[in-house]
Amino acid sequence: MKYLFTLILTLFTLVSFAQTSDVLEPLDIFDMELVGDPQISPDGSKIVYVRNFKDIMTDGNRSNLWIINSDGTGHRPLTSGNQNDYAPRWSPDGSRLAYVSSMDGKPQIYMYWMKEGASAKITNLQQSPRSMQWSPDGKKIALIMTVKEEQKRFNVLPPKPKGAKWADPPIYIDEMKYRADGRGYLEVSYSQIFLLAADGGTPRQMTDGEYNHNGISWAPDSKSIIFSANHHGNEMEPRNSEIHELILASGDIKTLTKRFGPDGSPKISPDGTKIAYLGQDDNFDGYQVGKLYVMNRDGSGSKMLCDDLDRDIGNINWSADGKSIVFQYDHHGNTYVSKTDMNGKRTQLAENLGGLSLGRPYSAGTYSMAKNGNIAFTLGTTEHPADLAIAMGGKSKRLTWGNEDLIEYQKLCKVE
Repeated sequence: MKYLFTLILTLFTLVSFAQTSDVLEPLDIFDMELVGDPQISPDGSKIVYVRNFKDIMTDGNRSNLWIINSDGTGHRPLTSGNQNDYAPRWSPDGSRLAYVSSMDGKPQIYMYWMKEGASAKITNLQQSPRSMQWSPDGKKIALIMTVKEEQKRFNVLPPKPKGAKWADPPIYIDEMKYRADGRGYLEVSYSQIFLLAADGGTPRQMTDGEYNHNGISWAPDSKSIIFSANHHGNEMEPRNSEIHELILASGDIKTLTKRFGPDGSPKISPDGTKIAYLGQDDNFDGYQVGKLYVMNRDGSGSKMLCDDLDRDIGNINWSADGKSIVFQYDHHGNTYVSKTDMNGKRTQLAENLGGLSLGRPYSAGTYSMAKNGNIAFTLGTTEHPADLAIAMGGKSKRLTWGNEDLIEYQKLCKVE
């Protein structure tokens, strides 16, 4: 009897080990946590990032905010719960953090006071905010929201009798882009720029019209905003956008670029004298590489930088001294962060940026930069989901190990 018990126990143990898989299984996706949108504080001492996870009970994506010191200490959550907290943005003095949360249902802007450790909802919006940017004086937040236009209808339909049950009326479409995969028919709406007081309240709409406004960047004096839009009134040329300046006091808009092609993602220099932006001359090719340009504040003297780099440039930012521009680009399955001076001389700052796309992790990495030049970025490869890292003085250091408990003992294939 004793030997029979020993045999049964041994077989049970072997079966238990056999059921432990050494490869990733479909349900493992619910155990993964991925780092996104790292935002380093203005003084470079702290990093707030979005910690993304999946809820197995609702099969939905969720996210909270976490904070960590730049030396890797003090790692802790800022928010928690089964909601989506995202888009953290530091105030210029580092004392507050604005972010978006779906805690109360619709996405709203919240404010977190770093010293007090308190947070509060400061808006009651009907549309989701995006592209939040603090004014340099810390008094306002610029953001973009979608404004719906009244749906046009046929006027030839007769009125239906009282109590009649008719089929739905036909949909009137006069937009070039009227539906999208996964969304179906689109509502007629346009992206507009709004201003919100840093203490909260009702945002004030600063742009209007049947145009989409994007890529907002504050002037150093907090009196104007640089942005991109197609104000030509010809939606059949959606790639013919220009760089504009919005004067907040008067509401006047000045157009700064005039060429045929997509000019966007403007960033004004710290001293306010120059504007860096991305674009190209549209030659009606199926694909063209996005280039980096610098021009004077008034739109004159446009100059291409890094014209020898045959890769799309993105996520541009000025250094604190205004002598160089930092950007990222993809190359041979890897994402790099580099900087260039005004003569086009490049220096690599970080590599192996990874994002939230597990199929192509190099395609969604991102970074942010402090005034002292420290760079927080998402570190990931085809064999490891995105974690948090920091680049200081040309050297990179990994700060988080979010999925080691899941993949440390797994056999992962290598992508070549």
